[in-house]
Amino acid sequence: MKIRTSGPDDAAVILSLLDGAVAWLASRGRTGQWGSDPWSTRPAAADRIQGYARDHLVRIAEVDGRPAGVCVLAEEPPEYAPPVRERELYVRLLVTDRALSGSGVGAALIEDARAETRRRGITLLRVDCYGGDDRKLVRQYEALGFTATDPFTVAMPDREPWPGQILEQRLSPA
Repeated sequence: MKIRTSGPDDAAVILSLLDGAVAWLASRGRTGQWGSDPWSTRPAAADRIQGYARDHLVRIAEVDGRPAGVCVLAEEPPEYAPPVRERELYVRLLVTDRALSGSGVGAALIEDARAETRRRGITLLRVDCYGGDDRKLVRQYEALGFTATDPFTVAMPDREPWPGQILEQRLSPA
């Protein structure tokens, strides 16, 4: 597996991975996280990914030369995350190719995020995720060394509020 830095030219790659994840979730009846419509067909979602690719550090994992996952990192948390009184690196997006589930792509991207956090001299890595249904995604992040901190909800037009969970990981300085 290779992890490389990406840029605006890879927005379509990110959208493709997200579309695959939405289809996989929907096929299992798990539409609470991202709904059932592909990200690429939703203008606001596609614009958000364009902004991520332009404004943040995007790391793409490749397996055998093809995109297997993406992690978007920023020093600014999203607007719904409670602020902290220290520098942090925030995982704004993590998604993997569901065909490679269990292969360690997500864990490798989180390890890469830890390395970037230390490289910047930061000791706090935070992430948020869907906290609804059975909280399976929260448990996956906990298995990667994160601790659940703040639950939150995001009001959604035309659907139920989105339940989220912020998690954090403290790192020793580089």
